[in-house]
Parts: sequence; structure tokens; C-alpha cells
Amino acid sequence: MTIHFVVHDEGDSVGVVVVEGLKAGQKLTGWIMDQDRTIEFDARSDIPIGHKLAIRPIKAGDTVIKYGVDIGRAVQDIGAGEHLHVHNVKTKRW
Repeated sequence: MTIHFVVHDEGDSVGVVVVEGLKAGQKLTGWIMDQDRTIEFDARSDIPIGHKLAIRPIKAGDTVIKYGVDIGRAVQDIGAGEHLHVHNVKTKRW
């Protein structure tokens, strides 16, 4: 089984892609490290290696959690399997 993304804890809202070339429509397998279990769903957008993807729906204004840490807020609705980056997540610092 190929692991496509990793998640620190099931309370996180995103995972990090660990393979090259994820394409929209591809079946993805993720490993939730703290619980040592896998999750599966379809990619809804192309996602580069090292970038984040939503592992559950995130509403505009929601806090985004990665590795148990608040990394910002969603500026638009993001569906499970979609790419997260500077186009839809912003820091809360400014």
C-alpha cells in the first residue's frame, strides 16, 4: 500500500503530501501517525509534494490545524481532498 500523505493526529484538519504527482481524481491513502491508522478518499485537485490537503471539509474562517498547531485560517471553503496553500489559507498574524 502506498501512503500518499501523512497526518500527525486525527484532530488535524490537513495532511502533508509525501509523493510526487498527485492528480485530481486519484484515490489517496493517508497515515494518521498518532493513531497508527489509515484513511482514504479521492483527491479533488492536483497537489504537489510537500503541500497540504484537507482531510475534512473546512469552512471559510475556520482555523487550520497541522501537526496539532494552528497554522492559519481558511479564506474560502475547502473540501476534503483539496489543495491548501496561500490561495486559500492565510496567517492570523496580520
